[in-house]
Amino acid sequence: MTRKTLKQINEKIKKGQAVVVTAEEMTKIVKEIGSSRAFKEIDVVTTATFGAMCSSGVFLNFGHSDPPIKMAKVWLNDVPAYTGIAAVDAYLGATEPSETFHINYGGAQVIEDLVKGKQVLLRAEAYGTDCYPRKSIETFISLETINEAIMLNPRNGYQRYNAAINSSSKTLYTYMGKLLPERGNITFSGAGELAPLQNDPDFETIGLGTKILLGGAQGYIIGHGTQHSPETGFATLMVRGNLKEMSSEFLRAATFEKYGCTLYVGIGVPIPVLNEKIAQKTGISDEEIFTNIIDYGVSSRSRPVIKRVSYAQLKSGYVEIEGQKIKTSPLSSLFMARKIAEYLKEQIRNGDFLITLPVETLARKGSTKPLKEEPGYINISLQKPPIVPEGKKLAKNEDTCLHCGLCLSLCPFNVFNRDDHWKIKAQEEACQLCGLCLDACPVKAIAIKV
Repeated sequence: MTRKTLKQINEKIKKGQAVVVTAEEMTKIVKEIGSSRAFKEIDVVTTATFGAMCSSGVFLNFGHSDPPIKMAKVWLNDVPAYTGIAAVDAYLGATEPSETFHINYGGAQVIEDLVKGKQVLLRAEAYGTDCYPRKSIETFISLETINEAIMLNPRNGYQRYNAAINSSSKTLYTYMGKLLPERGNITFSGAGELAPLQNDPDFETIGLGTKILLGGAQGYIIGHGTQHSPETGFATLMVRGNLKEMSSEFLRAATFEKYGCTLYVGIGVPIPVLNEKIAQKTGISDEEIFTNIIDYGVSSRSRPVIKRVSYAQLKSGYVEIEGQKIKTSPLSSLFMARKIAEYLKEQIRNGDFLITLPVETLARKGSTKPLKEEPGYINISLQKPPIVPEGKKLAKNEDTCLHCGLCLSLCPFNVFNRDDHWKIKAQEEACQLCGLCLDACPVKAIAIKV
């Protein structure tokens, strides 16, 4: 046997015969019996991580009020949500701070409150339209009362992450936690040998369409995350799941002092052992995973690397730098990551979780680059309906026209018509300059003809 198929593995899962182990267990197994035998004996390896993932949030659909409202501004427990989506949809980011409680309460806390079944105050304002006349609303919502709550996180599950140290003379409060002055401590993030992307660095089983555990519920990877940089070992994931099915045990709001709020997200990813190569990769150990300790005491973007270390060193409790033993602290919870890996293992063993392979692999090369500060100017062109002077006619701008057809029912002189392909044409000579089409065209493709 040189290869297993996903169908074979899923059939074993359905029959309760699949052999499932966690990534930590697989590391020991490969070390003891080798990758060849491990491939034959193990069907699925569960990986997991539980850490602060700032780039997280939820799409919420509140449902229509009576009379309807087109929400232009939305607050949830005084935390602003982005409304540039549709009338009653909003995206709530985990790190958005409350306008009342500043940085100690934000989107992450609202998300956790919703998952816990609490009511949240929804406040919305609007400018009012003919079809959405209402201009304000204030009411309490919960996960039970709203239509949808879809978690969609742009960047989660870093393959690895730089560790942090502070060489300056003052204490720093960062997204890497509290950093003591004069190299007083080191903080690090990530689950090491248990981390999903460390166990599948070539993205053979992790990609678009891979089913995962997200916040304790079944979700999916929907592509590579933002700031995805696999060539440097910093691959990331974009994930989605149903917030209504999630558990507050695996989705926790947190606040880093003087930095702001964040969301601890639990992610579990199963890796089917399809061949010996995958078995070998899932046998990776903390001694083989390296990262850099970066000096956050330097304020520039290009912070210096103090030392390259393994996750085994970081997890040992201290790292020696220039003869000094410096204590280390993890930001991610290995305890919770292990719990997620075990939970996923039991779900697979019980036949409640079948494995999927990606329909598209993650990008092998990232596009991460710094923001350039360049001079320039704002060039905004607003679409305005033309004013029709007497004695002039209209013409349709073919380059601008969407061929949507809104003009068809408006013109009393049948200036506009469509062909069999729904391409909109205009008989300019029939135009009587009534102007009914001018303010109706969504891209203002009706122009004045001299």
